[in-house]
Parts: sequence; C-alpha cells; structure tokens
Amino acid sequence: MQQQNIPIATLVDMYKRGELRLPEIQRHYVWQGTRVRDLLDSLYRGYPSGSILMWETDEPVPTREFAIAQETNAFAGRKLLLDGQQRLTSLTAVLGGEPVSVRGRKRPIDILFNLEHPDGPPTDIIEVESDEVSPVIADDEVTDENGDEADENEAGLQEKLNRRTFVVASKNLASQPQWVSVSEVFKTANDAEILEKAGIESFKDPRFQKYSDRLKKLRTIKDYHYVVHVLERSMSYEEVTEIFVRVNSLGAKLRSSDLALAQMTSRWQNLLKELEAFQDECEQSWFTIDLGQLVRAIVVFATKQCLFRSVASTPVDALKEGWEQAKEGLRFAINFLRTNAGIEDESLLSSPMFIHSLAAISRIKDNKLTADEQNKLLHWLLVANARGRYSRGSTETLLNEDLNIIFKSGDIGALMEPVKRQFGRLHIEPGDLAGRGVNSPLFSLAYLALKASGAKDWYSGLGLSLTHQGKLHFIQWHHIIPKSLLKQSGYETGEINEIANMAFITGQTNRRISNKEATGYLADIVAKQGEQALLSQCVPTNPDLWPIECYRDFLQQRRVALAERMNSFIREKAQL
Repeated sequence: MQQQNIPIATLVDMYKRGELRLPEIQRHYVWQGTRVRDLLDSLYRGYPSGSILMWETDEPVPTREFAIAQETNAFAGRKLLLDGQQRLTSLTAVLGGEPVSVRGRKRPIDILFNLEHPDGPPTDIIEVESDEVSPVIADDEVTDENGDEADENEAGLQEKLNRRTFVVASKNLASQPQWVSVSEVFKTANDAEILEKAGIESFKDPRFQKYSDRLKKLRTIKDYHYVVHVLERSMSYEEVTEIFVRVNSLGAKLRSSDLALAQMTSRWQNLLKELEAFQDECEQSWFTIDLGQLVRAIVVFATKQCLFRSVASTPVDALKEGWEQAKEGLRFAINFLRTNAGIEDESLLSSPMFIHSLAAISRIKDNKLTADEQNKLLHWLLVANARGRYSRGSTETLLNEDLNIIFKSGDIGALMEPVKRQFGRLHIEPGDLAGRGVNSPLFSLAYLALKASGAKDWYSGLGLSLTHQGKLHFIQWHHIIPKSLLKQSGYETGEINEIANMAFITGQTNRRISNKEATGYLADIVAKQGEQALLSQCVPTNPDLWPIECYRDFLQQRRVALAERMNSFIREKAQL
C-alpha cells in the first residue's frame, strides 16, 4: 500500500475535476454544519484530522455521484475514495463555495469565521446553530416572523458565540462586522473588502495586523497535508469492500446498515441505484424511507429476522429475492398507513420499524386480509405507535419478537400481547399527557385524532393535512397559551410545552396569532368561527380558563378532552 502526503487544495481540485470517484459501497453525504465547523476549527489550529483512503483501479466498479457536481473527466474512475468522503465534500463546499445536494436539494454550507476570536484552545463546544429546520409539523417558533419567542439568555448566548472561532452561519451573526464567511475569504486573496466590512479604515488601526494575520492563517488550511493511503490495483473489489467494512467498523463511523449495504453491493452491483429508485417512488406518496430501512427490509425478507449481522453469510440470490418481496410489502405498508390509519407520512410514526411489520404481514397474507384482520392490524398499529412500541429498549429485539409471530403463525391478533406486556394497559388516560411534549409518541396520535374529528385551521378553515401546498398552509403546532407569556409568569418548560397546550394550525395563522394573549384571540375565533372551531381541537371554550393565571386548570381540562378524543379515535378506526 502506497502512502502520500497531499495538500487539501490538491485534493479539492481532484474532487472538482472528477479525478476522484465514489464507489457504490459509500453512503450519502450526511454531515451537518456543526461537523464542518469543528473540522475547520481543527485544521485552523493544525490538529490531526485523520487520513484518506483511496483505491486505484482499472476495474469497472459501480460508482455513485458525489454531493457536489464534478467536471467531466476522461480519467474519471481511476481513483476511488473509500474513506474521507465527508471531509473532502465539506472542504470542497466551503473552500469553493460549492452547494451540496442533500435529499434532492442543493444548498451551501456557510461557515463564519470570527476575526475577534480569543487566542488559545477552544473553551467550549456550542451546539446552538442548525443547518436546517424542516419538520413536517413545524414548531410555531421556527417560522414565527414576529419573534414569538426570544431566548431569555440571548446576551449570554452571544457571549459564548464570540468565544468561538467558527460557527454555522446565521443572518444575525453574518451582519456583525467581526464575522466573515469562510467561503468569501477563500474566493479572494485581497483582504481590503473584508477588512473594510470589519470597520478597518486605515493601516494604523490596531486591529489591522491582527485581522490580516488571522485571514492569512485561515487560508493556510488549503496547505494542510492529509496522509493518503492508496490500495494496490491488484486487489479485487470484494477485498477492497472488506477493508472498507473493517476500517469503518473499527472507527464506528458508519451505522451497521451502511456496513451491511457495503457488503451487499460488493456482490450485487447497482443495488444502490435500485434502492434509490424505490426511495423516489415512495417519495411520490410523501413517504421518505431511509436507505438503512430499505437494507433492513431486504434482511427481513431474506432471513426472516432484522439483524444485519446475517448479511455476509446470506447468498446473494436470497438477498435479491428478499428485495423483490420487500418492495411489494413496503408498498402495502405505505398504502395501509396512508389510507387505513390516516398516517400521511413517516413523521407521524414513532419508529420507522413499523413498516417492516406491516410489510411482513402483507407478504405472509398474500394481501388477503379478512375484515377482522384489517381491524386488528389497525388497532395494533395505532396503539403500538402511540405507546412507542419500537421506541424503547432494544428496538431490534422487539421487532424480531413481532416478526417471529408474523412469520410463524400469521396471527395478527397475537401482536397485541407483547404490547400489553410492555405497557400494561392500552387506553390513554389524562395523566399520560402530563409533561409529555412533541417528542412523545402520543403527539402524533393527538394530531390524528383531532384531524379525524374535523379540526380546521382557525382562520382559513382548511382541514388538517401534511400535504397542503404552499408554505403559508403548512401545518404547524402552536402554543395555545403563548410560550413567551408563560415563561414570564414562571411556569416550567415541561408544562409550557405539553401536548395539552398544542393546537394544529397553518403557518400563516400561526404568524398572525404570534404571542397574543389567549383571552383575546380565542374570543375572536369563537366570534368569527363559532365554538366548534375550538371544540374540534379539544380546546376548552370556557373563557375563565384562558388567562395565564389559570393555565394549570386549562391543561387539566384539555388533557381529559384529548384523552377521550384519542381513545374514541382508536375505537372508531378499529371498529371496536
């Protein structure tokens, strides 16, 4: 195995020119902005940041596209990148200002550099920035243009950020003079415009030399040398895949599903293209299925259990037959979720594992379910999803328990027994909602129950749906009693963010309400839409419960109403 020391600038050029290719065994680009931020910080300080692994080959190895578009090159495919994709893609994006493709969308990775950063090692790691916030049912604070919620520790947060050398960009920080875009720095060797923005008006400014030196040091990142290991041409694709699996297993860099996929693709060329084509098909029905779950589906149907460790010993023909079964099973699962359960997309599932149980039932029953079996399956799904069947403990063990019932007996009714053992009772009580927020599996059940009861947006009258067109009509969850006002009155975070304080309305209505007092805007809704607008969302219509000081009584009454509505929804859907 050869070893070379190659500067980042050269590696980035190789990436952009198409001299580096990505073998099919590699996963997608998955790094978040905070990982890129920390990589730049390490390189800026001269810290070690790993090595790069390549394989030079003339074999016709299946490849996939990088997250950044490459130039067409006659020599493409000679060097395959086995380890280092995340780092090189990130560096290519930031140093060249190139957008990356993530889940079908192109977006830049914008990192800001602090010209006033403290000297010495970093003092803390702050996970406050976010690349993207795009939940299907969005938080009212995410898109509230009126600033419904300002962090009560905003000054302290700003102080912490100022101690950082790099941060993920935000509009607020980008507007401040000491913060500059890393990509903008690398686009030019002339510091005049950057220094002018930072308020430097002459050479005599005491900050001039410090800022100039720091910009020069930042640009030296491109001169950082990575140790690049190059595997011999004589190695076979299967041997290289084994090395890939071992390297990533030792470093725990990849999920077990990624390693299983690598083992499959070494024996099954173009599998990745098939999986991605099926992902696109599912997206047409508003369902996003992670690549790892498709790999698991193959394992389930090829081996009748869900553990990935069996992949290496499973014949490729069995894996291929498993995939054919999995596709049909998953199609049934998605259709059953959408049309029978009203679960419009994967965000309403407490775990993606449910698709495997549903898919297995489809195949074992050959899509022939009696009316009784349909009701039992729907009952199990709604209860198990609301309770978080696959969200606690060893999820693979729990899924295997259910798969064992399905594949051995095909008795759908028997699936409820493990749920009873796990949770004790099946119905929802008001106390179950106390202190439970949007991360609780009960949150999805609340949405489904209210939607089924005819809940509508309080201003436009639109019914609830996750498939509304136009960002103004996207469904969001809204604090009925405004969060900011409750905080000011001393209520605890847990009770402020309870499901019992959430209603589902459109983004436009959410912004219009903002943080208005409930005593005012709820009365206005009743006057214009009638009491049914509140009753359909289980909101108490008694105005005496709307003031801030009556919040705990409001919660207590709404928990009772919600629990009753959720239990009724399950009974009605499953025809109990």
